[in-house]
Amino acid sequence: MNHNLTHLHPYPFAKMATLLASSSPAANYSEIKLGIGEPKHAPPAFVLDELKENLDKICLYPTTKGIFELRQTIAHWLEKRFFLHHVDANTEVLPVMGTREAIFSFAQAVVDHKDTEANKENITEAGTENPQTGSAKHNPTIVMPNPFYQIYEGAAILAQATPYFVPCTRDNVFKGDYRAVPREVWERTQLLFVCSPNNPTGSMMTMDDWELVIRLSDQYGFIIASDECYSELYFDTAPIGLLQACTTLGRNSFKNCVVFHSLSKRSNLPGLRSGFVAGDATILQSYLQYRTYQGCAMPIPHQLASIVAWRDEKHVVQNRALYQEKFALWMAELGGLLQLRMPEAGFYFWVKVPEQFDCDDEIFVKALYEQANIHALAGRYLSREVNGKNPGQGYVRIALVASVEESREAISRIRKLLNA
Repeated sequence: MNHNLTHLHPYPFAKMATLLASSSPAANYSEIKLGIGEPKHAPPAFVLDELKENLDKICLYPTTKGIFELRQTIAHWLEKRFFLHHVDANTEVLPVMGTREAIFSFAQAVVDHKDTEANKENITEAGTENPQTGSAKHNPTIVMPNPFYQIYEGAAILAQATPYFVPCTRDNVFKGDYRAVPREVWERTQLLFVCSPNNPTGSMMTMDDWELVIRLSDQYGFIIASDECYSELYFDTAPIGLLQACTTLGRNSFKNCVVFHSLSKRSNLPGLRSGFVAGDATILQSYLQYRTYQGCAMPIPHQLASIVAWRDEKHVVQNRALYQEKFALWMAELGGLLQLRMPEAGFYFWVKVPEQFDCDDEIFVKALYEQANIHALAGRYLSREVNGKNPGQGYVRIALVASVEESREAISRIRKLLNA
């Protein structure tokens, strides 16, 4: 077996299961799940109809590159949504089976071990609690936010690269301070993962933020991979995407820049496993070759259903309105009792744990479960300790995925818990 598997952390939900193993949920309440970021809004009926009408095409082998009509639809969507001059559907767009799989495989494809012997001595650094100190000149490094979507870390470890964590704290508006990353880290960095809007903090990259990381990429030669899966769940202002920033800076070739998008959050279709990667044509050409060997191709019925989803914006507007209603409800009803920070986008609250629970995220999520039968996620499970500090400790992630009615019930229970 691959020895790097032993360096992987259990997934956050596995850690939650361990934490709650000896606990029992409040028997007088029905279960409300606010821990997992799985959309619960109804998927668009017209997308499901398109899927059903094309089930007979399941007998056909799909190509890794996907059908041209899907790539063209995605290219047009990108141009309109992010004000891009032109996206080449043949070279700058690649459909994928959901962004989680693509983010993982992308790291495997792009990490280059220039000096194998130098890396052998440092490979165990990736599995430690504080993997900030890999020192070999050629030791490949992948930089990522902290807290983070754990697939970034797992992808780095199994690509035999060292994760370097950039803390996202209240002091840097939960976005991470890339200016504070040491030069020696950037010199060995091959890939930077950025998540905007961020999971779990809800912060967004500004044009100045994008320009900074693009200039760093130019200086040190690393690839920027922007996870933009929450880009369509905004409130007032649509988030700026990485490719949009490139165009604004006159970089129409998207050099060393790729973005990941999905229909999971945008269209409430997590089970369709439909997303795409877009950007630098040279990088995507090599990544396509990797994926051809990997054997990942989206079934044709899924591709045809995806086309109609990407072409329609009305259901996305309705989806945003539902989240806006729930956020407004939570802020109005609990904003005076909990330190609720309104996110810039996404569907998460990144909640500071109240002092009455010793500011301890594990204690708070256990209380929510045992006294209110509400599932939330301890923030420390979404982050890593670096230099003695875990930026997720003392926070809880609450996903506003439940219905408005369930949200009202959850708020009522939490009010009782906080006032007890």
